[in-house]
Amino acid sequence: MNHRLANRGYAVLSVNYRASTGFGGVFVNAGAREHAGKMHDDLIDAVEWAVREDVARRDKVAITGASYGGCATLIGLTFTPDLFGCGVSILGISNLITVLENMPPYWAGFDEFMFASFADVRTVEGRAWLRSRSPLYKVDQICGPLLIAHGRNDVRCKLQGSDQIVAAMRERGLPVVIYPDEGHGFLRSESRTSFNAISEAFLAAHLGGRCEPFGHDLTTPTGV
Repeated sequence: MNHRLANRGYAVLSVNYRASTGFGGVFVNAGAREHAGKMHDDLIDAVEWAVREDVARRDKVAITGASYGGCATLIGLTFTPDLFGCGVSILGISNLITVLENMPPYWAGFDEFMFASFADVRTVEGRAWLRSRSPLYKVDQICGPLLIAHGRNDVRCKLQGSDQIVAAMRERGLPVVIYPDEGHGFLRSESRTSFNAISEAFLAAHLGGRCEPFGHDLTTPTGV
């Protein structure tokens, strides 16, 4: 994705916010219970650096990502709506309660780690915290354009999460693309090609970068 966006004329910054892997356990654990908190502060710091260094224009900053990156996109547009001009959420989480209540079977034994990293969905206090950090409950704060893409068969970040925020945004004409044959990721080349075409057209419309004509890129079945 980074190379494709750079090819279209965008400056692309991939931020290793706290909780990112590859920097040791201390850095991963620094993200515990910091969703929509210090993890998002790291993204804000990156935006401020890019603007200060003339890498980016303050009124032309987009946020995008997949899985938790999709959640970070939704957090950006709900918790700090004035910071980002638009966003593209891919397989994103909108409701942390939904995720922790519907963990897939192959995560068996992983639940206590998730409760420690987020909050314990089995408790009243935990559910209140999860609600306070979930973009779904701040959907009325979204003021910029948002594109959501999801795989219907996703068992990690279930389609239900995107459906919740799409339903809440229906009156605003939110664009959503559903890939019926995909899970947590777009594995079919047809899906990747069509999403690339849709997302770069979306960014071009709101940021002004280049995009290629659709051609036959949208022949794969999608729900819009």
